[in-house]
Amino acid sequence: MAAGTLYTYPENWRAFKAQIAAQYSGARLKVASTSPAFTFGQTNRTPAFLNNFPLGKVPAYQGDDGFCLFESNAIAHYLSNDALRGATPQAAAQVLQWVNFADSEIIPPASAWVFPTLGIMQFNKQATEQAKEDVKRALTVLNQHLNTRTFLVGERVSLADISVACSMLWLYKQVLEPAFRQPYSNVTRWFVTCVNQPEFKAVLGEVKLCEKMAQFDAKKFSEMQPKKDTPPKKEKAGKEAAKPQEKKEKKKEEKKPAPEEEMDDCDAVLAAEPKTKDPFAHLSKSTFVMDEFKRKYSNEDTLTVALPHFWEHFDREGYSIWYSQYKYPEELTLTFKSCNLITGMFQRLDKLRKNAFASVILFGTNNDSSISGIWIFRGQELAFTLSEDWQIDYESYDWRKLDSDSEECKTMVKEYFAWEGDFKHVGKAFNQGKVFK
Repeated sequence: MAAGTLYTYPENWRAFKAQIAAQYSGARLKVASTSPAFTFGQTNRTPAFLNNFPLGKVPAYQGDDGFCLFESNAIAHYLSNDALRGATPQAAAQVLQWVNFADSEIIPPASAWVFPTLGIMQFNKQATEQAKEDVKRALTVLNQHLNTRTFLVGERVSLADISVACSMLWLYKQVLEPAFRQPYSNVTRWFVTCVNQPEFKAVLGEVKLCEKMAQFDAKKFSEMQPKKDTPPKKEKAGKEAAKPQEKKEKKKEEKKPAPEEEMDDCDAVLAAEPKTKDPFAHLSKSTFVMDEFKRKYSNEDTLTVALPHFWEHFDREGYSIWYSQYKYPEELTLTFKSCNLITGMFQRLDKLRKNAFASVILFGTNNDSSISGIWIFRGQELAFTLSEDWQIDYESYDWRKLDSDSEECKTMVKEYFAWEGDFKHVGKAFNQGKVFK
C-alpha cells in the first residue's frame, strides 16, 4: 500500500483528487501544506524540492520509499486502488476518458467564468458568455450519460467521479445557481451524491451549492491588483519616470502576467481567496515559539530532546493544553476507517496549524477501539470556537482543559507525544497515532 507525503497549499482542489483517492484506497497520505513542512512560493523553489519536482508545481507527491510524482492526475491514479482505476481494460479506459474530459471540457471554461467572480481575473463579457455556453455543453453531455447511471463508470465511485466532481467544485459553489442547473438535474444529483460520500466529506467537508450566481466585483478585483503590481512598480519607478508614456504602458503590460506564473490558472482559484482576519490577533505575543518545538519534535528524539524543550519553553499564559476523547467509540469499526476520521479532521484544520499542535492516538483493534489525544492551542480557550471553518469535527469530541502544572498533565503529554506508556485512563492497547503539526 502506498505511503507518502503530498505537498500542496491549503484548499487546493487538484490535491483533493489525490486525498479522496487515498481515503478510498487506504493509502497512508500525509499532507504538507503549511509551515514548517511546506510554504508555497518558498519550499517549492528550493534546490532540494526542484531536484525531485523540476517544475516546482504542486501538488507533488513523495513516497516514503523516495518515489516521486508530479501532476495531480498521476498522483491520484497512483494512490487509487484497482476499483477506482477500473477493474477491466474497458473500465480503465472509460475512467481515463472522463479524467481527460474534466481537463479539456470543464476546467478551461470553468476557470474563465469563475475567476472573475473571485477577483483574480479581469471580467470579459464575451469570454464569460462563451464560457457559459461551453459549460452548458459539458453539462449536457454529463446529464445525458447520467440519465440511467448513478456513477460515471460502473456501479461504484471511480477515479472518474473523483476527478470530474473536483473539477466542478467551484462551478457549483460560485455560479451554478438553481435556475442555471435546473436542466441538468442528473448531474446535480450525481454531484451531491459524490460530495456526500464519507470519503469525499473527509476531505471536502460540507459542500454548499450556490444559491445566487456570483458576479464580477470590480472593487474586489482592484483591491487584489496592488499586491501583484507593487513589487515591479518599486523596482522600475525611477527609470520609468523618465521614459515616454507609451513605453511605460508597454512595460506594465509585460509585467502583468508574471505573478500568475507561480501557479497555473486553475490552482489560482483557491490560492487567491481573500485573507480572513487572524482569530488569534487579539492575543499578546508569546515567548513560546511553536515552530521551533515542532522542528524538535519532527527531527529529534521525543523523550530526550523534544519533550524537555517543550516544558522548558512552554508559555502557560499564552498557550493551553487540552485532552480530547471521541464521543462515539461504539461507531468505530475497521481501524483504517477510524484513522481516516483523524486525518480528515486534521486536513480540515490546515489553517489552524500555525497556532496548534496535537498528537491523537487510535487505541484497540477492529470493532473495539477508541480515539483520544492531547492538543496544544494558542490562548486559553478552545480554539475551534474562534472560526467557523474549524467547527466541523470538534463537537464529536469531549474536551477537557488540563492543568499544565499537574502530574496528570505531564504524564499524558509524555505518553501522547512519545506514543508509549501505560495509558491507564484508556484501557486499550496503542494501535497507531497521528500528529497535527
